[in-house]
Amino acid sequence: MDLEGADNNILVQSSTVDLGDNFPEYAKTNIRQVAGKYFGRLSTASVHVTREGITYRCTVNMQMGALKMMSGEAKDKDLYTAFRAALQKTAKQLRRSKRELREDKAERIDKDMLLREGARSSGRDRDDAGLPMNDEGDYRAAAE
Repeated sequence: MDLEGADNNILVQSSTVDLGDNFPEYAKTNIRQVAGKYFGRLSTASVHVTREGITYRCTVNMQMGALKMMSGEAKDKDLYTAFRAALQKTAKQLRRSKRELREDKAERIDKDMLLREGARSSGRDRDDAGLPMNDEGDYRAAAE
């Protein structure tokens, strides 16, 4: 994973709310965790918080590798809850894009057939080495 220098690429900011020391670290930790879970190559990420009356609006933007920018936004009375909801929306987009990339690959029919044949033939008529044997475990009788 390319997350060692990812702190330089994560920006946590607000023009109207004092975020303190704990929230930026909390946000960076959670963004690194989501980035490592889905692709591991975090290009840029940003969190922006604004205050609207008694609620916080939190916007999370993440770009992984060469993928397009994923964005999630949420409102809540609690800052941390708003951030988690926005991060979940962004994570859902990352999860769907990863699934889309994975399902885009061609299916290997030959590998699937080999696995199915191996599951069928793993009965009691063969030992651990794949040699045929009879009920008593006598290899000589099965080889004749």
